Amino acid sequence: MRVRAAVLREMGHPAPYAQSRPLEIAELELGDPGPDELLVRVRAAGLCHSDLSVIDGSRPRVMPMALGHEAAGEVVALGAGVEGFAPRAAANAAGTLLGGERRWREPGGGAEINHHLGVSAFAEHVVVNAGSAVRMDPAIPFEVAALFGCAVLTGVGAVLNAARVELGQTVAVFGLGGVGLAAVLGAVVAGAREVVAVDVVPAKLELARELGATAAVPGGPGAVETVREATAGGADHVIETAGSAAVLAQAYAATRRGGTTVTVGLPHPEQQLSIPAVSLVAEERTLRGSYLGSCVPARDVPRFAELYTAGRLPVDRLLTHRLALDELNEGFDRLAAGEAVRQVVVL
Repeated sequence: MRVRAAVLREMGHPAPYAQSRPLEIAELELGDPGPDELLVRVRAAGLCHSDLSVIDGSRPRVMPMALGHEAAGEVVALGAGVEGFAPRAAANAAGTLLGGERRWREPGGGAEINHHLGVSAFAEHVVVNAGSAVRMDPAIPFEVAALFGCAVLTGVGAVLNAARVELGQTVAVFGLGGVGLAAVLGAVVAGAREVVAVDVVPAKLELARELGATAAVPGGPGAVETVREATAGGADHVIETAGSAAVLAQAYAATRRGGTTVTVGLPHPEQQLSIPAVSLVAEERTLRGSYLGSCVPARDVPRFAELYTAGRLPVDRLLTHRLALDELNEGFDRLAAGEAVRQVVVL
């Protein structure tokens, strides 16, 4: 079938993207779903720093690529052997689906186009492996459901799965994009006594307070000391979401003796982290990475969705902009400038 999709043909285009237009909305041929694959009509897809880092070249990927990875939609066709899904109306670095295949081509049987994180969400329809999809409560709006695919899994998962925050502990979150604010929500759900939010954007600090943060700290050189003062010597758990080695060093410094620093950001591969090595032993500190919030999507998407429907995890508050497919380049300018929390393309 013919499908409109956002294609990135080369990385490293200069900002502003509204002018350089790195994403081309092109008509592609989408192959039929193979064994264990689904054809999905995309209804909403979120813009994430993981997409931006491919556009700006800080997270190299094979080109050309149909971009996007956080989406919600309707299953419209099944490949052979698929169980647990039904049609209804209503392997990352290689650029393939989990089965090793590609389903995108240029029109007329032309060159193959790579998949982004096995999804390529910025498209009218996609083919995905069934293992990349999770059934959602149809009562949840598509533009909200899409956020569970990355922002919610990564942020809430970092708190509940990686840090394992317990009732009455203290948490600090460095970086308040969609993932960071989801981590704030996760800390509130976990029953943290203090939740300290850190960012350079005043509007995000205000939103963090509205979502339950007990303190909002402007990012910068004085942030570490301010966090330590707010948490009586350092937070039990500090979550870093900015994708910056310098911010991660601050997050580590803001963690108390015996505490845990969790990083979910994806800095450029050339960035290096420098910390006092002796502190890991002398202060019994833990520094751990967490990919996608250390989540198992089939387990964690339903349980986080239940928290949302119960009113305990107001994920909809993260949604700040709704876009058309043709407005993606402008959306990534907004994301790069820190002017949005989570933007969603509505199809």
